Amino acid sequence: MPLYRRVPKGGFKNINRVEYAGINIDRLQKLYDEKGIAVFNPEIFRENGLVSKNDLIKILGRGELTAKVEVTAHAFSETAKNAIEDKGGVATKI
Repeated sequence: MPLYRRVPKGGFKNINRVEYAGINIDRLQKLYDEKGIAVFNPEIFRENGLVSKNDLIKILGRGELTAKVEVTAHAFSETAKNAIEDKGGVATKI
């Protein structure tokens, strides 16, 4: 059997890929309701156990937001940014 058929094939691994820890806006609403947190930043997410120390944070649009909140994160989805700003909140990208 030829060498190219004996050697296992591997897939492509993009070395430039940026991995984000996703947090949905329903999670922000839950923290607002339970703990009264209205200003979210990476330190608040770490204190509440949502991300690790070196994670990049992306806010995602699942769920419904009813509170006016200020969120600081590394990235936002369009639906999440629109939902935050529609309620009068601020979405700040780091």
